[in-house]
Amino acid sequence: MKRVLAALLLLGAAAAALAFRDRLDPQAVQAWVQGAGLLAPLLFVALYALATVALVPGTAFTLAGGALFGPFWGTLYSLTGATLGAAGAFLLARRLGAERLAAWLERRAGSRLEQLLRGVEREGWRFVAFARLVPLFPFNLLNYAFGLTRIPLLPYALASFVFMAPGAAVYTYLGHVGREALVGREGVARQALLALGLLAAVAYLPRLLRRRGSSRESGGGN
Repeated sequence: MKRVLAALLLLGAAAAALAFRDRLDPQAVQAWVQGAGLLAPLLFVALYALATVALVPGTAFTLAGGALFGPFWGTLYSLTGATLGAAGAFLLARRLGAERLAAWLERRAGSRLEQLLRGVEREGWRFVAFARLVPLFPFNLLNYAFGLTRIPLLPYALASFVFMAPGAAVYTYLGHVGREALVGREGVARQALLALGLLAAVAYLPRLLRRRGSSRESGGGN
């Protein structure tokens, strides 16, 4: 009975997210959050999670988190919302049925879906960590794809939270710097240079990890 209720709640949340998908744009979210007072963090996290389930791109939400809450709290709230949404999509995938969802994902991801399934089978949470740093396909689709694997929820959610943190921190900081520039704060140029440097580092990280992975495979074959 508890599983049935949990499934119904999850499906209800997903239906609500899809119904309000067109309204879950970052500008509207920013306006709602600014008017929420002390409940602003909770509202932001909830809207971020719903947007993730509804396949709304999260980068703009993360930028908005930096503008609304600053670098530290913005990163924490964005990560929390993204992780809750990732967990929701993961659980929803397990309720929808593997065959139907796999066919839908294959149309969008092609052979990369099989690569993901094999990777999780071999590496478990380590592959989740790798996929969060080196996206195999878009973040929101990835959440549903992981639901097709046999990895338990807890290691999936923990690995997602930890290894999404670098990208979340950088984009949150970019959002914060953008807001500082709009209000004319001093030192914005220096902050902007730092933000661009961090963005370049995060953009280079997937390439570095791919090279290391290739070298390990080559070394293992000798």
